[in-house]
Amino acid sequence: MSQISVIIVSWNARGYLRDCLNSVLQTGAPVLKEIIVVDNASDDGSPEMVATEFPEVKLVQANENLGFARANNLGMRYASGSMLALVNSDVIVQPRCLQKLAAFLESCPDAGLVGPKVFGADGHLQYTCGELPTIWNTICRYFALDRVLSRWSLFSGLQMRHWNYDRRAEVGMLGGCFWLARRIAVDQVGGLDEHFFFYGEDVDWCKRFWDAGWKVVFVPEANATHFGGGSSANSPLRFSIEMVRSNLKYWQKHYGPIGRCVCYSLVLSRHCFRLVVRGLFRIVGFADGAENRRKLNEDLVCLRWLLTGKGI
Repeated sequence: MSQISVIIVSWNARGYLRDCLNSVLQTGAPVLKEIIVVDNASDDGSPEMVATEFPEVKLVQANENLGFARANNLGMRYASGSMLALVNSDVIVQPRCLQKLAAFLESCPDAGLVGPKVFGADGHLQYTCGELPTIWNTICRYFALDRVLSRWSLFSGLQMRHWNYDRRAEVGMLGGCFWLARRIAVDQVGGLDEHFFFYGEDVDWCKRFWDAGWKVVFVPEANATHFGGGSSANSPLRFSIEMVRSNLKYWQKHYGPIGRCVCYSLVLSRHCFRLVVRGLFRIVGFADGAENRRKLNEDLVCLRWLLTGKGI
């Protein structure tokens, strides 16, 4: 029987982390081998909570915020299971989820990475499947064509909004909130790229699995709940910049300087477009609330970073 090492990276997400750990412990038998929590120098009492309430969990404490990729790689070095589950701290693992994912990996020897169907706290489906980035589907995402014209696959490829997530499918990428990876595939592909601090490493990892000959598969009979923002909510503007930075790194890595220039142009156009649209909405009084102000601020911060290299 396959044995799963569950790796959870956490940064100042104590409440989410507690619920996540309880869900894994309550649902993981008999495939659960161990749980490893990598704490990214939290100051909210998360490490103390894990040590006190979950003594069976392996706690790895970093002296700094290592980011998502480095912290998960650190956790994988401590893992001994034949399968590795990388689970966000703000995820609830539903009953039989780990077992169903493991069973699929056992039955499909050329699959290297799988993920479950994911729902938000409100019960709505989260779009965790997508195609690998291209110029066209990036344009559709950045200028909201995938939302306005979501029924047509031509316009919704990056997040596959046209699809109802009702069947197993090989997909270009799976969102990084919950993965189950075959250990021998990870040994071949390598860990997450640590040049990505936060965001982008999920797309990059999935591309590298495909490039190495391993399939990336969506398994909808396995379910999980993802609250979202368990760590990024602590510093939203910083994480907005990190998202832009990671996109540029991805295009530079896989498509060279020309790819980075294309991505830079698209990102710059996106934030200028959003700034103009939100500004007009605010002038006419359509969107004058706190959320619109927050998004306006996000666009300004990202544009400042793109044009000057200065963060918040």
